[in-house]
Amino acid sequence: METFNRLNDLYFKKLLGDKKRKNLTLSFLNGVLNKDDENYFTDISFLDKDNEPLTLDGKLSKLDIRADLNDGTQVDIEVQVCPFKFMAERSLYYWSKMYSEQLAKGAEYKKLKKAIAINLLAFVYLKDEQDWHNIYNLLNVKSYNKLTDHIEIHFLELPKFTLKDMRKIRASEAWLAYFSGKYNKEELEEIAMTTPAIKEAVEFEDTFLQDKIERRAYEQREKAIRDYYSYMSAFKEEGLEQGMKEGLEQGLKQGLKQGLEQGLQQGLEQGLKKGLQENKIQNVVNGLKEGIDINIIAKITKVSIQDIEKIKIEFNL
Repeated sequence: METFNRLNDLYFKKLLGDKKRKNLTLSFLNGVLNKDDENYFTDISFLDKDNEPLTLDGKLSKLDIRADLNDGTQVDIEVQVCPFKFMAERSLYYWSKMYSEQLAKGAEYKKLKKAIAINLLAFVYLKDEQDWHNIYNLLNVKSYNKLTDHIEIHFLELPKFTLKDMRKIRASEAWLAYFSGKYNKEELEEIAMTTPAIKEAVEFEDTFLQDKIERRAYEQREKAIRDYYSYMSAFKEEGLEQGMKEGLEQGLKQGLKQGLEQGLQQGLEQGLKKGLQENKIQNVVNGLKEGIDINIIAKITKVSIQDIEKIKIEFNL
């Protein structure tokens, strides 16, 4: 079997979206949100939205775990495997729904609780940021004072993550190490020494893979993702090839058209110039035949006296 993908949406939801393993979810959240013993979340209630995607659309690799924490804080965990350009806009949209859905019609605003969106990404999204964990709030652009602590959006980018010291590791780093797939079972056992929840996650993973039904569902989801990538890659290549072909054809047509227009323009200019020149010569010849003075012919035809003398010799006049 290929390297196990711990961000597979079916597996992720069974690991962290099941009340039977809410201790793992609490470990993940308290780690990511950097909670200490004084403000540690102690309980969580899942809002089962049954968002497992069934079609190859924008929600292919998006997972949604919604939950309420013991102090009323709302939390939404999103997993995104396929690169998505509008993650910020989508995260803000889901955050706003989570926040607004707290109030029933006519309820008071003071009842609103903090809402936190956590985006776990298998790709680099914030290209201008070096850290793997970035947190966004609502701040004053001049003083940087926070308007309210009710909004908090996290981006965790797995490709940027690397453990610096296996002996000094925070819970958030332990979980990122687990989901990144960069560390083997022996290294995860060492990590579990500081974060016991990781050991339980590894044990659940083994049980999950031994279940034929669960493993089959996992493999089908992985195949759907691979097929999606393959389809999109082929679509882009076909589009690029078609675009290059159409661009070349258009360029040739435009070049040919411009060439013909330019050639026609040059021909007209040269023909007109030649015609005017021949007409001047004929006027000079006619004037000489009539015995008109050369100075007068030069003034009328705009031909120099030297050229009139040459014409006179050439035509034996």
